[in-house]
Amino acid sequence: MDYQTFPVSESLDDFIECFWTLKGSDSIGKEQVIVPDGKMEMIFHFGDHYKQHLPDGRSLIQPKCFVIGQLTEPLKIEPTGKTDILSARFHPHGFTPFTTLPLKEFENSAISLDKVFGKSGMELEKQILKISNTETCIGIIESFLLDKLKSRCNTEDLINSTIELILEVKGKYSVEELSKITQVNRRQIERKFRNEVGLSPKYLSRIIRLQSTLKELLTNNHDSLTSLAYDEGYYDQAHFIKDFKAFTGQTPKQFYGDSLLISSLFYSKE
Repeated sequence: MDYQTFPVSESLDDFIECFWTLKGSDSIGKEQVIVPDGKMEMIFHFGDHYKQHLPDGRSLIQPKCFVIGQLTEPLKIEPTGKTDILSARFHPHGFTPFTTLPLKEFENSAISLDKVFGKSGMELEKQILKISNTETCIGIIESFLLDKLKSRCNTEDLINSTIELILEVKGKYSVEELSKITQVNRRQIERKFRNEVGLSPKYLSRIIRLQSTLKELLTNNHDSLTSLAYDEGYYDQAHFIKDFKAFTGQTPKQFYGDSLLISSLFYSKE
């Protein structure tokens, strides 16, 4: 698979982390696992559809273009053919200004652009899928999103500063510690996170800590899982393995066994 990232214009870098593309055909028919990372994505499939496997054993074909919400569990997907994806990866709070739908409706789901944006979403999909040049597509997507921002105020400073703190400490602080540092009541922080991020600050911290641990595992610069668990702020190895299985569906040994999963592309190249 060929994975590349592209920068965001200054006018949108408070909301979008990056644009990325993924191309290839070497994973056809192979189930892949995407681990929660606390970020929503707007995805455009120029290639074939992806199949999404649900926890109850059912599967569905994802829309051609869609927004996927916050993940609270491992996302199991399977390419049905050629992969050719362009995506906008939003910051944890970044997608909120662009939708009037409750973020809870997006959770673990791929919502088609027409359901998210109505007629303008359908028109964006048709326009983008006719274009082969990545930079041109990014420009069109950015113009579309900037139009959505015109009547929207900026995300509150509290959310921005708290998320920056969570990222800085790699998810190691409790909500009580976040409340003390920001000098904001815990309930107020939690309410604002539900509205603006779609996850509680505790849950986002768990995801950020697990993401940090995954990157450390890829470096192989650790003596044991126990020492890694303590370094990343887990109580013990059992606590670490419990969180790892909750977000990946596998033990660390299984996840990094015979072959790395598709999500490892994103850890190793950022």
